[in-house]
Amino acid sequence: MNGRSPAPALFGARIAGIGHYAPEHIVSNADLEKTLDTSDEWIVTRTGMRERRHASADMAVSDLAIRAAEQALKRGGYHATDIDCFILATVTPDFAFPATACIVASHLGATGKPAFDMEIACSGFIYGLSLAAGMIRSGVFTRMMVIGAEKLSGIMNMEDRATAILFGDGAGAAIVERSEQDSFLGCELGADGSTPETLYIPASGSRKPITAAALAAGEQYIHMQGREIFKSAVTRMVNSALVALDRAQLTPSDVRWFVPHQANKRIIDATARQLAMPPERVLMNVDRYGNTSSASIPMVMSEAVDRNLFADGDLLLLSGFGGGLSWGSVLWRWAA
Repeated sequence: MNGRSPAPALFGARIAGIGHYAPEHIVSNADLEKTLDTSDEWIVTRTGMRERRHASADMAVSDLAIRAAEQALKRGGYHATDIDCFILATVTPDFAFPATACIVASHLGATGKPAFDMEIACSGFIYGLSLAAGMIRSGVFTRMMVIGAEKLSGIMNMEDRATAILFGDGAGAAIVERSEQDSFLGCELGADGSTPETLYIPASGSRKPITAAALAAGEQYIHMQGREIFKSAVTRMVNSALVALDRAQLTPSDVRWFVPHQANKRIIDATARQLAMPPERVLMNVDRYGNTSSASIPMVMSEAVDRNLFADGDLLLLSGFGGGLSWGSVLWRWAA
């Protein structure tokens, strides 16, 4: 997928239902002012964020995913048993194993169906949608569900201003199914694992297990080099979008809706400018949810469906960047 145009497909693929869920608890900038050396003006100016949602202590990421999945199933008019395979993109699973997708599928009533997790951070939905489209178009499955869900509040140091203001919790889900008309026009995916410390959790796996010393040092939380992320995000998102468009013999002017990962308003604005994408064609909800990683793109899309923004035939450009470092773009022709 990284170096070629889409291969000829046996079938088409389309999104048949989409849903999202955000926890009820709102954390405003005013709330953060009480515990951090920051202000509403400082946060809005640098990120565009005014509030974000945090899940309660007794909610796991599967609980968020299930709610988004249920809405997608209802919109599509399907039961969970109609889904052939479940993909869950997350960096905050219920457990290190088993895969949280297995838990979600069983809770929905689809025990026995294949289900697996994908851990590629903020690029998760882009990767998951590309994979699902490929499997549908090649005839492996007829109908799949791709979920992006995160409980990032559980891996944040709320005393670290650099990260505590940025991240929120939420979930989005999309049903991708076989169709006569093919909505998948192409993608470009990439990754560079040479500098994982740019955005990672130091103590979280076999390289550096969670120990008492690691906990004392706060190494179980997100660590991020913000300036490097900003520069890389804009460059990678723009380049991947242009490559995907070129492979499909399209240009930014053909795009009706730019649907970027909701990392930061400044990143989104800079990317849109370089793509010559006017503000009225850029979808954003970062002001209300913050950065929800793999959940952000399907959440934006689901809200757009709520507002009846997508018309049949609209060209959507989905683009994201995140930990890995990873990035990707998908061109999707909306089918009503």
